[in-house]
Amino acid sequence: KSHVEGVVCGYIIRTIAETATEDEIRSDIEILHKIWQQLQLKLEGSKAGDVIYRDLPLAVRTVRDMVRDNVERLRIDSRETWRLAYELAAEYLPELAERVEYYPGERPIFDLYSIEDEIQKALSRVVPLKSGGHIVIDQTEAMITIDVNTGTFVGRRNQEETLFKTNLEAAQAIARQLRLRNIGGIIIIDFIDMVEIEHQHQVLRALKRGLSKDPAKSYITEMTSLGLLEVTRKRTRESLEHILCEVCPVCHGKAVVKTAQTICYDIFREIMRDSYEDVSYRIIASEKVIDMLLNEEQMSLANLQEFINAEIELQVETLYMPDEYDVVMV
Repeated sequence: KSHVEGVVCGYIIRTIAETATEDEIRSDIEILHKIWQQLQLKLEGSKAGDVIYRDLPLAVRTVRDMVRDNVERLRIDSRETWRLAYELAAEYLPELAERVEYYPGERPIFDLYSIEDEIQKALSRVVPLKSGGHIVIDQTEAMITIDVNTGTFVGRRNQEETLFKTNLEAAQAIARQLRLRNIGGIIIIDFIDMVEIEHQHQVLRALKRGLSKDPAKSYITEMTSLGLLEVTRKRTRESLEHILCEVCPVCHGKAVVKTAQTICYDIFREIMRDSYEDVSYRIIASEKVIDMLLNEEQMSLANLQEFINAEIELQVETLYMPDEYDVVMV
């Protein structure tokens, strides 16, 4: 319970506030109290059907929920959105109002700050590291696995130093990617095996430092002898991938498609299964599959024609995906 300006009221504090400072909690209490006062004023002069309160637009909620002392500036390229965000900050968070800026430039703001590139990186399976190594992030129904690889980075002194530097950089990158992608649930990180125990501790500390700035609560276990680390991160909303992407209509979420050679064998089996006497066939497929039939599988195609005692025509369809094909009677 808290006593604010003569009003006794209660507040629910969620686990996300575990690391919040007293000033941050007090600021949130003051904001909630002001909102409650406004609701009471609106309620007095309202009638049935009037809207008393609605949640704020996304951009304004960002100011309310995410802009803190560590944010230097918040630039908005929509004058209307900027006005709403500025008014909210001026009324509830006056110390942040001066940091809410309107961007009037002709160049798109996403281009100015390379936001599109960052989004593409946050959706990519492979994240390159400055050292030459990379991390690979795979998302499944049960868990997320993150694999750390040295790539082309071999180091100049010794292998242990190379592995340590790659893991150290990867730990910082992983903490950032978890937040950017908003990945929640069970996360298994496969760091490269290190012999030195102190190196393992430093990598673990680097990961903890990176996640300490994350508003989503996370728990980190100790690193195993195989370099495996388990992290659990609280799910706050849908991941970036689920918001921006959908299941591939070609591979249906498998992230792989059949090779051209495999498609050729599928076609051969279909013709053999449904072949009739005195009937010729036309295979309509992508250029890659037709090329395979004319070259590597030329002998197999000739044997099939001899087996069914019929001619088989080939036709390229440029609009077909690599694993799409049709077999028609002619």
